[in-house]
Amino acid sequence: MESRSPARRHRARGLNLRVLLDNPHGVDLGALQPRLPGVLRTDSQKVELAPQPLLDDTTRLVAELSAARPDVVLIGRRQLRSNNSWMHNVPALVGGSNTCTLHIHPDDVARLGLGELAAIESATGKLTVPVEPNDRIMPGVVSLPHGWGHSGSTQTVAREHAGVNANALTDDSRIDAVSGNAVFNGVPVTITPV
Repeated sequence: MESRSPARRHRARGLNLRVLLDNPHGVDLGALQPRLPGVLRTDSQKVELAPQPLLDDTTRLVAELSAARPDVVLIGRRQLRSNNSWMHNVPALVGGSNTCTLHIHPDDVARLGLGELAAIESATGKLTVPVEPNDRIMPGVVSLPHGWGHSGSTQTVAREHAGVNANALTDDSRIDAVSGNAVFNGVPVTITPV
């Protein structure tokens, strides 16, 4: 199995930052060289689309999908001009569509009797957020961007456009069994008018 990192391979071929800067239109490194299966780090030396740990977890997942569904679930979203929270203190990037609003289908807005603001509550927290009807989101799903909630920040611009911290609605004890990652999407919530 090939062990050299891409950076080492490129340095060995004489490629470095100076070469890239001197060639703003690119550097021809020659024809592509096949590297599979040598770079695959699986025992089978194949791309494993259904590895055994995922297959073993399907029984639990099917049971979870068969359970009663909540009325509304929360998903996160990224914003191009926000880059999580990295750009929230850049004045030119905080306006326009780069806002911390709750995307919700217009049918749900009407069904829930929502106005400009809504309270969104999960088992772990409650937030008040501006409502932004959006017909591109599925009924029964709401979306709140992550990376916001700068009310205590020392960054002046970010503090003026604080938004809310979606993590207040996620349960830090909910962990994906296979990956060990925290569960940030599909969070059961209730939405009420403010």
